[in-house]
Amino acid sequence: MTLPTDAAPHALHAEAAPTPAVPQLGAFRRIVVKVGSALLVDSARGALRHAWLAALAEDVAQLHREGKEVLVVSSGAIALGRNVLKLPKRPLKLEESQAAAAVGQIALARAWSEALAHEGVAAGQILITLGDTEERRRYLNARSTIAKLLELKVVPVINENDTVATSEIRYGDNDRLAARVAGMTSADLLILLSDIDGLYTAPPNEDPNAALIPVVARITAEIEAMAGGAGTELSRGGMKTKVEAAKIATTAGAHLVIASGKVKNPLRAIETGARCTWFLAPANPVASRKRWIAGALEPRGTLHLDAGAVAALRRGSSLLPAGVARVEGDFSRGDAVILRGPDGAEVGRGLVAYDHDHAERLKGRSSDEIVGITGFEGRAAMVHRDDLVLGGG
Repeated sequence: MTLPTDAAPHALHAEAAPTPAVPQLGAFRRIVVKVGSALLVDSARGALRHAWLAALAEDVAQLHREGKEVLVVSSGAIALGRNVLKLPKRPLKLEESQAAAAVGQIALARAWSEALAHEGVAAGQILITLGDTEERRRYLNARSTIAKLLELKVVPVINENDTVATSEIRYGDNDRLAARVAGMTSADLLILLSDIDGLYTAPPNEDPNAALIPVVARITAEIEAMAGGAGTELSRGGMKTKVEAAKIATTAGAHLVIASGKVKNPLRAIETGARCTWFLAPANPVASRKRWIAGALEPRGTLHLDAGAVAALRRGSSLLPAGVARVEGDFSRGDAVILRGPDGAEVGRGLVAYDHDHAERLKGRSSDEIVGITGFEGRAAMVHRDDLVLGGG
């Protein structure tokens, strides 16, 4: 997957700087694709655009065949449901939106399942709320479920659970939800398919001199000032929410691209150099996550390790219960803990997979004893290597 060599445009900078290279789709490992309602649903008929979805499914399947892990964040449930229920085209009340979502989610899941199945790819539906990406336990559960689906070569199709979320506990747009999902899953690319092909210096429908910005190396106040409001009746967000999503995604280590979804095979179009805007991340998602664990979280406890466990961690292994000699602190699953070696020196920090009480009972025990001790099929690792950052030494 390569872009034409003449498709490397100049980035917008406050001062002269080397032109950043335009990323290539083939370089990414885990890709989140966000699809908006206005692309999936014909607003005049209130019906799904089946041909467009089939073409997008072709693109997703091609990435899948190339060994990429692909997740989809899809809007469209309320738009489809309101048509089935024949609700008026005025803004819906909360309970009307929730009823429309309940009906539309079934239709949306079926459409994705059938479109991807036609390409030989399985789909799995995940409905989440704001709390699922902010509350520690639910965040870890959602992350683990998505990781297992990807391991099983399934494409997760994710949407906000509008049937239960109230206005106080919801995102309200899937751009920011997609950015949270990208961060939660350590994706390295988020693609926002939109009814506009990128960020312009001014609203292009109002200013004929508006110019597309192909690459944003850093989100400045000037960049934020260029964002506008929602563009269509079905859209909840606009360019403003896309720039906010870009801030979330790039901080988590994921590049973000805004591209037009009005064409068939929109992902193939990005590959072949279609006009779009790339927001560049300063670091990869693994490095960003490790930095967050190492410095942004307050440790809630300490795990004292034996020498064998320390050596295994240095070789890149996860921390198993057998390597834990002593447990300190009052922590919950998902909290940051300090890892110390036999001499008391800090070895690293990580997110613990068990509450303090379970960790205390599991210390020094084999992973195959977990079910017998806890009564449930828990994680094999006390701290998984993806949730672990080691110090020097």
